[in-house]
Amino acid sequence: MIRLNKYISEAGICSRREADRLIEAGRVKVDGKTAQLGMQIEEGQEIALDGKPVQWDKREKTILLAVNKPRGIVCSEVSQGEDVNIIEFLNYPRRITYAGRLDKDSEGLLLMTNRGDIINQMMKASHYHEKEYEVVTDRPFTDRFLKDLAAGVYLKELNVTTRPCQVERLGKRKFRIILTQGLNRQIRRMCQELGFHAQEIRRVRIMNIRLGHLKTGTWRNVTEEELSELLYLLEQEEIPKEQEQPHQKTDARPE
Repeated sequence: MIRLNKYISEAGICSRREADRLIEAGRVKVDGKTAQLGMQIEEGQEIALDGKPVQWDKREKTILLAVNKPRGIVCSEVSQGEDVNIIEFLNYPRRITYAGRLDKDSEGLLLMTNRGDIINQMMKASHYHEKEYEVVTDRPFTDRFLKDLAAGVYLKELNVTTRPCQVERLGKRKFRIILTQGLNRQIRRMCQELGFHAQEIRRVRIMNIRLGHLKTGTWRNVTEEELSELLYLLEQEEIPKEQEQPHQKTDARPE
């Protein structure tokens, strides 16, 4: 037997958390009956989301795309009105979803996959997975600004102090930052708390996967070597909870 939310996630529909939301909303049925939160299913049972079958084949080949998301594209699986979401933008022939969001005004590396287990493991803040960004501010900054970013910034709106991180100056108004958590609009909030506005945010790396010279709006298949290394990194043990800073929490929505 397997938990229903895990089955939906492994089928590449969405994360387990989002699967629970779909179940709570009554959009999932098992053998024609409305599913219940926390239920388990057996092999051979028919699962449907909004009337459409949900199928998971353990033997299905792993799809993992590296996408250079343009600004203006929304990381969502549902229609956003006049805005184009990432699923519509890619129009990929197989069912895939994103592993870690980029907000509408940010650009750069986005991973898309049909493997729900990859998404779930990448979203665990306790694993301290690295995500690297290049950021341009609205005006020149001082070395003190970079030190404050690196030390951790208290975000009043979220009541969270960000984890210490690596920061490097790239120019008078440009810096590189490596995060190991995924707070909502984290980089923008950090800059704002320190009196700056992040005009441009570009993600250039997620763990071992790099954006490289991939052109904006295009994608590539992640290589077998990259995938193997990624899976190895995801299998590593979690950081002990006592190493977490107080008031740390994530919502799996990085910049």
